[in-house]
Amino acid sequence: MHVVLVEPCFPNNQREFLRGLLSTGARISAVSERPIEALPRELREGLFQYERVRSVVDEHALAEAVKRLSQRVRVDRLEATVEAHVMSAAHVREQLGIPGTTSRTAWLCRDKPAMKEAVRQKGIACAQSARVTSVDDAVKFASSVGYPLILKPLDGAGASGTHKVENDEQLHRVLDELRVPQGREVAIEEFLTGHEAFYDTLTVCGKVVLDFASHYFPGVLEAMRTRWISPQIVVTNRIDGGGYQEVRRMGQQVVDALGIWTSPTHMEWFYGDKGLKFSEIGCRPPGVGVWDLYAAANEFDLFAAWGHAIVHESVPFQPSRKYSAGMIALRPDRDGTISHYDGVEQMQQRFGQWILDMHLPPPGTRTQGVEGGYMANAWVRLKHPDYDELRSIMTQIGETVKVRAR
Repeated sequence: MHVVLVEPCFPNNQREFLRGLLSTGARISAVSERPIEALPRELREGLFQYERVRSVVDEHALAEAVKRLSQRVRVDRLEATVEAHVMSAAHVREQLGIPGTTSRTAWLCRDKPAMKEAVRQKGIACAQSARVTSVDDAVKFASSVGYPLILKPLDGAGASGTHKVENDEQLHRVLDELRVPQGREVAIEEFLTGHEAFYDTLTVCGKVVLDFASHYFPGVLEAMRTRWISPQIVVTNRIDGGGYQEVRRMGQQVVDALGIWTSPTHMEWFYGDKGLKFSEIGCRPPGVGVWDLYAAANEFDLFAAWGHAIVHESVPFQPSRKYSAGMIALRPDRDGTISHYDGVEQMQQRFGQWILDMHLPPPGTRTQGVEGGYMANAWVRLKHPDYDELRSIMTQIGETVKVRAR
């Protein structure tokens, strides 16, 4: 088996996917925008071949690189785990006759209106939504569905570029900001209230073989807009209980509806007064280090499990479900330069045994905006055998540790 990984160097956690593939014993090659020296020596030495290109989303350049890699040994798989690389890899697969995620599936997992239409056709509940190609389209949708509404770029990930609008004035302002009058297409949908969470899988030959559920506190949109909040992502170890049966059924139904074959998936969902609703899915792993949390909580190597799924179409690992795990983002009290931290020693004394790792940028570091996401500034990751106790600990950390800036 000869597997080519697209961009093993950046972001840094891509190295873990390369390590996971190397652990299978297969021939592993890579295509990157960076020199091979960007990888640690032990990973460089494990590679079969390496090609550098100007851009891995340049489909012609990627295809030519894969052709060169296939001159010695045929390429059996071409894999991409970064959202922005998934479509390019799918197009090159089809061009070169390599099995894997199809361009149709990759497109359905990026284009929100098409995605929701595909799952609706299979009877899966989701928010009312539409593709907006003009201001008139948006106005008609608002008149039919009512406010509040969500507007989002067709290929947006997470809360990137997402806007909530509550009246006609806000709608027109956001349409201008998203350049809809200039011809840009965006997605519009009803705003769902309720709890926001996600369901992640490793799917092999169209069947979910590993799965995990995580929760946002608060929802993503609020977390990415509100400075004083220290938002949490919490992995539950209760997924095998009865409370997740409906979510797990939905997850498999969505995989079937979109034709996802052997791939990680990241599906977001809401549960509120309208019941369980599908939000969106990507045929790639979640971001912000969530796979690290899954591995720590379940005492196994998820990256190696993924490697075996790609190479052998089977997974010889099972999650322990022993721990819950979580990450709490700690925001600076203002934009500027970090001056110091309050409460870190107290946190370590009280909760040190449960802390996995933390990132506390040193004084003098420029802050990043709240919209930069969960890992933009300081953060702490933990695990604990009791889900409710972990949530309590994380809340106490958010109340205790303060990032001061000037």
